[in-house]
Amino acid sequence: MVEELAQADDAVAACVDAPAWALPERELIAALDAAYRLQQRLAAVTLTLIREVDGRGTARTHGASTTAVWLRERLRLTVPAARRLIDLATALDTGNPGIRQALADGAITLDQARVIADTATTVQATADTETADKAVGVLVDWATQFDPTHLRKLGTRILDHVAPDIADAAAQAALDAEARRATHDRHLTLSEQTDGRLRLTGTLDAETAGLLRAAIDPLTTPSGPDDTRSPGQRRHDALTDICRLTLRTGELPDSGGDPAQIVITTTYDELTRQLSSGTLDTGLSLTPEAVRRLACDATLLPAVLGSASQPLDVGRQRRLITGPLRRALVLRDRGCAFPGCDRPPRWCDAHHIHHWADGGTTSLTNAVLLCGHHHRHLHHSDWAVQLGNDGHPEFIPPAWLDPEQLPRRNHYHRRT
Repeated sequence: MVEELAQADDAVAACVDAPAWALPERELIAALDAAYRLQQRLAAVTLTLIREVDGRGTARTHGASTTAVWLRERLRLTVPAARRLIDLATALDTGNPGIRQALADGAITLDQARVIADTATTVQATADTETADKAVGVLVDWATQFDPTHLRKLGTRILDHVAPDIADAAAQAALDAEARRATHDRHLTLSEQTDGRLRLTGTLDAETAGLLRAAIDPLTTPSGPDDTRSPGQRRHDALTDICRLTLRTGELPDSGGDPAQIVITTTYDELTRQLSSGTLDTGLSLTPEAVRRLACDATLLPAVLGSASQPLDVGRQRRLITGPLRRALVLRDRGCAFPGCDRPPRWCDAHHIHHWADGGTTSLTNAVLLCGHHHRHLHHSDWAVQLGNDGHPEFIPPAWLDPEQLPRRNHYHRRT
């Protein structure tokens, strides 16, 4: 087998640098179909080899705790991905041989094979082996028309076609099996990167997915005509808003319930001029700009140092704009005050017009409500904000946007 695979590797290598641009459209499409079919056939070979490695106990012989861990190191897979391959390899080896053959023929994809194997297992548990074999035949035929997601939905009603007399009971069993798979597969991984950012990966069960969409979808729409964020950036910022709102409820256990607490170590001179970088309680550093923005609506614990780095004063926690003052701010602005934004008050921070680090006071005349997006935008752009003669906020656009720099207001929350 090794020799044959080496020959196949040489053939593929010869295609890598072939001039695809020179192919007529018909040959281009045919080449794409052939390459994808070959990928599925190789997947069938890979699963056969994984099954043999797992059965022999090769992983433990090589010092690994499990086959999944060994595959992670050998093939540079994630452990969940390795486990899915092992599970599918086992299912194809012990289940209906038609699934493995269809994959080896390139008639179905790896994901379709997984769906068909899952469905066959459920049908066999509900009915019998003969009915499961019929279901496999039908699903393999359907796989030429439907993608894995649609195929799985069809699989929940497969007994309507192969055993209608027990279809209703089997449909419930299929839903229960799917729920068990979702419960088993659910996970969320938080991976810290070297620059302080966090990578989120995971799989949510149906209920959690519904909760997340219900919470995040209303916040992912563009916040106004100036919103140039990508959909992915809007989802990121929506998650930020949800976390901020949750922290404000005061109902989280232990140390939760407050906006981010930042411990800022700086000299007295730096504090009076402009904040230096800050450090979260997780040990991660923030830029001076991020500190100034978060300081608008956060609990701060400043540690002021003298010239010899001796502590001069460790301030007590102080919520800058809360309680009656925040309620008055909500009554005045009724939501994000930036022109064209429709975000309600609960998604907004309280921004100091004249920053507190620059001597600004904590008062209604020095505050404005801003959503997370426009709070960041104001701190990192040439826009300015002030209170008009009537006491309501108005925003001065940068000169490149409006040479006359005429003040603009948000008319969404207050029509008159």
